[in-house]
Amino acid sequence: MLFLTPSYRKEAKLVLRAARKLLRYRRDILPDKQIIGLREAITRLEVAMRKNSREDITAATEKLHGLFDQAAPRPPLAGLRENTEVILVALVIALGVRAYFLQPFKIPTGSMQPTLYGVTGTPTVEPLPSWPVRIADFVLRGRTWIDVTADADDSVIGLREVTRFHFFTSTEVITRTRTYTVPAPLNVVRTDFKIYPGRPLLAGQPIVRGHADSGDQLFVDKVSYNFVRPKPGDVFVFRTTGIRRIEAGIAPGMGSQYYIKRLAAQGGQTLRIDPPNLYVNGEIPQLPVLQRVMSCRDGYAGYSNSSAGGGAFPILGSPEAEYTVPRASYFALGDNSYHSSDSRYFGPVPEGNVVGRGLVVYWPFLGRWGLIN
Repeated sequence: MLFLTPSYRKEAKLVLRAARKLLRYRRDILPDKQIIGLREAITRLEVAMRKNSREDITAATEKLHGLFDQAAPRPPLAGLRENTEVILVALVIALGVRAYFLQPFKIPTGSMQPTLYGVTGTPTVEPLPSWPVRIADFVLRGRTWIDVTADADDSVIGLREVTRFHFFTSTEVITRTRTYTVPAPLNVVRTDFKIYPGRPLLAGQPIVRGHADSGDQLFVDKVSYNFVRPKPGDVFVFRTTGIRRIEAGIAPGMGSQYYIKRLAAQGGQTLRIDPPNLYVNGEIPQLPVLQRVMSCRDGYAGYSNSSAGGGAFPILGSPEAEYTVPRASYFALGDNSYHSSDSRYFGPVPEGNVVGRGLVVYWPFLGRWGLIN
């Protein structure tokens, strides 16, 4: 059996195979002296392996290996080239998987809470926990602890969001005398930690103290919708290309964005919302995932005609309003209905904009880790 073969015999077989291959491919360019030497060394190693003498096999292997290196010397920087090739192949495979099979996606906002969470901030007054606890919180919960203290009496004059390496996002709190860096997005610093221009700061007092929890990071299945159509109840990701109300609010040059919502209805179905219930073709849908939102339990607040600020949505803005989804389109709703910009605001999602189905949350490991429902 192969796994019981002594290591010296395995090495001998590898060297033999390489030497025979070298003779086949380079016989016409190698000097006669090297060809004769390689053939004699191959014969000597074959004889030693038949006799099964460890000393003879080891000696013959070393001899053949030396002749092989002389006939086919390693090129300069061979190790660097091999490592570069491995890295390039790994990158190509990763890009291929991302393009055609699984795409990583980070939840940016709270529009799908409590099914999926965006970045949230929680102020605290207690001192930060120890470093081991903070490291464990980051690994398991995606939680970053923050403690930024004012050096002197001052006041905030501006906020600026900074993203480094397209991944690490922080907010610069600009005061009259200096700039403080808070490792959290601007909307979290402003909304959750209540930092805004004009806010006074006291020397030695926290500007931001607490923790920011990273948005759920998930894989999007880009394959299955090539074989089956999206169906109501799916959590799906789509591009905003061609959706005019969204594109009007995007800064020039930013290009298309990705949104994640729940598919509430498809082309031809008629919707109505009478809070907290959603009606599809005049009936309350029996899909468990939609029933969960309408239950007003476990953090869900049901479906709404207006945002938390009280403004009615352009579509389904009253209990009497109805809307029929156009053909080859989908109606997207956030599970956090009062805090979601979705098809009630920007209209239906064209079929061609669909990227894929939210498959699994891969980080953080605690909370909503696992398959998305």
